[in-house]
Amino acid sequence: MRTLICGSIAYDNIMVFRGRFREHILPEQIHILNVAFLVPELRREFGGCAGNIAYNLKLLGSDPLVMGTVGDDSLLYFERLERLGIKLDFVRQVPNTLTAQAFITTDLDANQITAFHPGAMNHSHQNNITGELDVDLAIIAPDGREGMLQHARELAGLGVPFMFDPGQGLPMFSGEELLAFVEQASYVAVNDYEGRMLEERTGRKLGDMAQKLKALILTRGAEGSIIYANGQRIEIPCVKAAEVVDPTGCGDAYRAGLLYGLAAGFDWPKTGRLAALMGSIKIAARGGQNHSMSLDEIKNLFRRNFGSDI
Repeated sequence: MRTLICGSIAYDNIMVFRGRFREHILPEQIHILNVAFLVPELRREFGGCAGNIAYNLKLLGSDPLVMGTVGDDSLLYFERLERLGIKLDFVRQVPNTLTAQAFITTDLDANQITAFHPGAMNHSHQNNITGELDVDLAIIAPDGREGMLQHARELAGLGVPFMFDPGQGLPMFSGEELLAFVEQASYVAVNDYEGRMLEERTGRKLGDMAQKLKALILTRGAEGSIIYANGQRIEIPCVKAAEVVDPTGCGDAYRAGLLYGLAAGFDWPKTGRLAALMGSIKIAARGGQNHSMSLDEIKNLFRRNFGSDI
């Protein structure tokens, strides 16, 4: 089964401020805020939802097809995708733009100030999904607004089942647009915060939406996740991580597990458990794509945690 990953490809610039924001921001002067932070520590990570999901699928031995847009500064990312064995056929470079980038500054209290530049991501609608791609399954992860709307219509028109993963892109859409995504999708995956926002925007309860889908997946961090499928509520336990280092990209790792399970024909309990395991593997490393584990190691971990084989 060929899986198409539509979503962002981005650089994450992560800076650490060895102080506390609250000591430098005066509440009574916030209307004339003008502060600067010395950040002696800076890391540039490969990220973006499509990049992260594809990375995790490669760890599982899959061969995902990535569709995304990048800018003039994409050489390092192209080289990385090539090293990973991920085809570049549908990663479009948009001239005179920069690849999407997040600038994240964290203080000693783990507070964060983030700025996000979408750059080439805003041109994701320049990529078209046609029958020539010959895909059997897809995911629409956070990307440019017009691209997400267009790709949902194209996949639905081709009859390709896809997962709608609105993520941080959810606020870009009206309730009517979100309902259109849900109606076209076969699966919806949200975390608990996104789930509440989806209910508020659409005026529909998640349980009602699930009845019209093959499955609705709700992740709840350390409390595990819930899969609503076939009229059932399936509880998926959280997998204890070797170490809790960085949650960045955990949702993408989880979704890679879902897609792998769907493509392999697993039932929902096994699919959800694999997804939970992938999230726990990721959280033990900094960044969205720095964890490394062989397929045999993943299988052994699955057997150790759940007493069965993948």
